[in-house]
Amino acid sequence: MALLPVSEAKSRLLAKAIPVETIEVVPLADADGRVLAADLAARLTQPPFDASAMDGYALRAADAPRIGTELTVIGSAAAGHAFSGAVAAGQAVRIFTGAPVPEGADAVLIQEDAEKLEGDRIRTKFEVTKGRHVRPRGQDFREGETVLAAGTLLDFSHVTVAAAMNYAELSVHRRPRIAILATGDELVQPGNMPGAAQIIASNTFGIDALVKDNGGEVLDLGLVNDREEDIAAAIARARAARADVLVTLGGASVGDHDLVQATLKNAGMELDFWRIAMRPGKPLMVGRLEDMQVLGLPGNPVASLVTGMLFLEPLVRKLARLPERRRQIEGTTAGRLPSNDQRQDYLRAKLSRDRDGNVIAEAFDKQDSSMMKIFAHSDGLIIRPPNAPELPAGAPCPILLIRP
Repeated sequence: MALLPVSEAKSRLLAKAIPVETIEVVPLADADGRVLAADLAARLTQPPFDASAMDGYALRAADAPRIGTELTVIGSAAAGHAFSGAVAAGQAVRIFTGAPVPEGADAVLIQEDAEKLEGDRIRTKFEVTKGRHVRPRGQDFREGETVLAAGTLLDFSHVTVAAAMNYAELSVHRRPRIAILATGDELVQPGNMPGAAQIIASNTFGIDALVKDNGGEVLDLGLVNDREEDIAAAIARARAARADVLVTLGGASVGDHDLVQATLKNAGMELDFWRIAMRPGKPLMVGRLEDMQVLGLPGNPVASLVTGMLFLEPLVRKLARLPERRRQIEGTTAGRLPSNDQRQDYLRAKLSRDRDGNVIAEAFDKQDSSMMKIFAHSDGLIIRPPNAPELPAGAPCPILLIRP
């Protein structure tokens, strides 16, 4: 099987991804970051009455057409405590922000513009106009008005207005369920002492974080030994949990100890492709096992993270009905870059800005795909297309942001 270009591999993967249709109801406090499944119409009118926007005095504008008008204060109104009477000619009501404007009043004179006199009398120090400092009923929204449309990616502003519309729960699309299966006799969990031929498993945690950061939920199938029966049992657990995607880490090639692809085929997986013209990350596997998509990422830590950014992230976001995250920008090389072979290269780099604000990318000297420290210290990946010629310092180059 020939090496597949990165763009074609991504298109083929996403073409078969169907956004999650299942709808669930969640408490409003858990709705941030979820996608609204139905239009949300207001259950009440906000504000439900003409309300004062300031502390001051509610009055009739016609009674105070000029500075120096004297009025009699007949009562008070505070938020949650309305004045029960009506304002007549020559009268005013002491009012506080959020309180209902009393019947008969149509304006508010702020307290700084009122001079207190003896008894219950005040004198105006500012001209009053009708409607001044009054929030009219329904100014924000009215009962039955659709305020949030289906498909809205909910954030702090949306949950605030949903609460104001009197919703304690919201109907949202279920998060895509991503099962993660790491294989390898050489792997042990962090916190344990590895044997003489073993290493600490790290990929699962980075891929777990990537899934959650892009709107998915994780089913961790744990570390599985390189035995067909153990791998088959883990695949069965993913199917029983109705995972939308099974992500395997390592073992997807066809070597003597790479059993994942063969075990998946025996379970009924239809293989689409499994080798990509990229570095790091050539052994990437894509297939489908009935309703579950399969994405096999390389076991090499950096290759796993790079292919996770390029393929798993857009897949999860499409399933979750989220817009694709824009990671690619344009920058300039800090130093010379050698010519490239037939595989698209992703070079780890530090990013900075020149005096004009242009992004400058300086590739690390060492690019071994097992070196996680360099990836953690990188800001972006310089993209080198297949068969790209040598690039001099100061030349433009595309960059994939690690932290967009």
